[in-house]
Amino acid sequence: MFDKFRLKEVLVEYKKRFVQQQWPNEKYKWEAVQCFQLNWDVNSDDFAQMLTKALAQTANLLASVNNFPARMITKFAEIAPEEVRSMYIELYDESKDLYERVANFKNKSNTLLERYGNGAAQHYQYENAIMTYLWLRYPDKYYIYKLSEVKAVSSELESDYRFKKGAYADNIRNFVAFYDEICAELQQDDELRNLLNSQITSTCYPDPELRTLTIDVGFFISRYWNKEEEGPKADEWWPTDYTPALTVEDWIGLLGDSEVFNDSSLEIMKRMKDYGGKATCTQLAVKYGETKNFYNSGSQALARRVIAKTGCPVMARDDESSRLWPVLYVGKDANKDEEGSYVWKLRDELASALDHVDLTNVPLYAQLPEGEDGQHYWFLNANPKMWSMSSMPVGEVQDYTLFNDNGNKRRIFQNFIDAKAGDMVIGYESTPVKQIVAVFRVSAEQDGQRIYFEKLEGLSSPIDFATLKACPELEKMEYFSITQGSLFKLTKGEYEFIIDLIREENPAPTSEKTKDEYSKEKFLEQVYMTEAKYDRLVAVLTKKKNIILQGAPGVGKTYAAKRLAYSIMGEKDDDRIEFVQFHQNYSYEDFMMGYKPVEDGFELKYGIFYRFCQKAANHPDKDYFFIIDEINRGNMSKIFGELLMLIEADYRETKATLAYNGLSFSVPKRLHIIGMMNTADRSLAMIDYALRRRFSFFDMEPGFDSEGFIKYQEGFANDTFNTLIDRIKELNREIAKDKSLGKGFCIGHSYFCNVDECTDEWMQDVVDFDVLPMLAEYWFDDADKLQRWENILHGVFQ
Repeated sequence: MFDKFRLKEVLVEYKKRFVQQQWPNEKYKWEAVQCFQLNWDVNSDDFAQMLTKALAQTANLLASVNNFPARMITKFAEIAPEEVRSMYIELYDESKDLYERVANFKNKSNTLLERYGNGAAQHYQYENAIMTYLWLRYPDKYYIYKLSEVKAVSSELESDYRFKKGAYADNIRNFVAFYDEICAELQQDDELRNLLNSQITSTCYPDPELRTLTIDVGFFISRYWNKEEEGPKADEWWPTDYTPALTVEDWIGLLGDSEVFNDSSLEIMKRMKDYGGKATCTQLAVKYGETKNFYNSGSQALARRVIAKTGCPVMARDDESSRLWPVLYVGKDANKDEEGSYVWKLRDELASALDHVDLTNVPLYAQLPEGEDGQHYWFLNANPKMWSMSSMPVGEVQDYTLFNDNGNKRRIFQNFIDAKAGDMVIGYESTPVKQIVAVFRVSAEQDGQRIYFEKLEGLSSPIDFATLKACPELEKMEYFSITQGSLFKLTKGEYEFIIDLIREENPAPTSEKTKDEYSKEKFLEQVYMTEAKYDRLVAVLTKKKNIILQGAPGVGKTYAAKRLAYSIMGEKDDDRIEFVQFHQNYSYEDFMMGYKPVEDGFELKYGIFYRFCQKAANHPDKDYFFIIDEINRGNMSKIFGELLMLIEADYRETKATLAYNGLSFSVPKRLHIIGMMNTADRSLAMIDYALRRRFSFFDMEPGFDSEGFIKYQEGFANDTFNTLIDRIKELNREIAKDKSLGKGFCIGHSYFCNVDECTDEWMQDVVDFDVLPMLAEYWFDDADKLQRWENILHGVFQ
């Protein structure tokens, strides 16, 4: 049962928004069903291809940032089509119990993952996805199931149905029964049916039973429906025409009466007083813990007891909550910069009375760090030599035993019992790392033996223990008071403070940020290279993962490297590019990790490549590029260490133990390394052979004959510039034939680029200060040849 009048209120607003807002955004649900219905054929010869087509328009219904059910089930269908076919046949067998079918589909997905997962962490075939498959096949009987959504709908419509985390079978059965009741009400609404029919097109499932419309109404309630609160909206304390007529002495007496002010009431009062006497429920929850409802309901219950004890006047209002809280407070709307919607301020007499009572033994901070929707927050401490959080792939799930090797309960055992699926977790690695390295989520609560954590994000810039310890906002963290243990409570305020620390050095991805597109055509327009050479360069880098662009100065190696990355990404995203330059003193400690001095000793610090690998690991579906200028100037073996193996294409994502901390580490598959090497620098030895095997070497040659440079040259329409370029090309032919030099010492085109106006003065400067000094180095033992070319180049301007 549910409140049908509340549903009618929702539908009034839903109908207003349907044509302009709801339908354009949600039409794809009806199209997804139609697509499935047209393509589904369980007896298809190519089951995998058929399934892919059938699910082609499900979009975010079966895919999101960290959830890929459609992708996984179609991949399994490619590998084991008959096994997956039998799973769907059983799922769609209406003669069997609903949840039995759902559970069997999920269990068989576990088997597929073990056999064919190829290292994947999850199969993603859970209740939400499986109920979506049922809805697609039988859209006149089933609905899309999301626990958070149905809980919100149940709460808003004040239904009798209950939904609990972990109660999978009961939740599914209650969900179907609940939505059947809602659907029955919608079917009686002719206006709503006509509204839907007016928008349905040939690409949409007609939805005669309005099941898909029921799904959409539920989505609307959970996402958009907010009943406006009653009460004044002016920025003034309210009410002005009511008082409980209680003196300071009256309040002092009540504060000493445990039947009126119980323990939780005194906690609310102490926290209000500590916050300055006025606060929103949200502000109190963030700073001191507990839920918003703890302060809201607790204050109303306290007001009832005060009224019952004193017989004080009660405000005349229809809404009981608005009659009760004014006994304790006055209130007003919160400002935009204040967390929460409504601010309460202690009545003056009550605030004065609190100054006269001893609240020393009343806890200021809540003991249970519970969020406003029942979510808890935790600080997980792990020994990195037993479980390396940092090397664990994003999206992977790690189980953690509730008992140690001796069979004894872990310290603070109650925390493992209290942790629930969906709780957020800060991942901290203990000695020798002593840093926050990841953010997790409890993916499944404890089953009596284990609890399960899913990695959401690895930190490219971890947060040191010393940084945490120095923050007064965190001084009451349970971890600091009980250092022995694994799982520690965090208040919501502590968790959000730590997240703020993390975000200062590890910005959250801004997927909504528009980035400039970049294509192969754009590359060829800017980097003077032939299309054939570009295609070959991309192919080599994609296969080998590591490449060195080698060539003489001025051939545009550095300029090309960044734009090569852009062209492969398809956009100019500098967040996915890291640039570094090697030199003789560059070390493994700078590149990977090493101990650096701090005030009280030494601390392990991560280097630029380690952090960039962590950053790339957070987005395994995207390409990342690490660009190294002057790669041959560094001591390769000293800088790369064990990475000489890990950067190989065949060993990507293979874990190896690091020398410094003894922890495992791997290089992401889609991280590419682009090095640059100046072949004309004869003061440097040849590059380390061990590193040479890990890289492909790509010759960058002058681009004077490329289509891009020719267009650039024609744009000047300058005869002197044309003559100068002809002479430079003649010079390059002579350099290439010189046995002591070769084509790796030719003059690059970039010396003659990047100017808006082609003047004789600029061209002479290039010749005198760039080209001739280089020739002087090339032919230091052949003065006649040097003089001849000096005359030739200067003769261009005569």
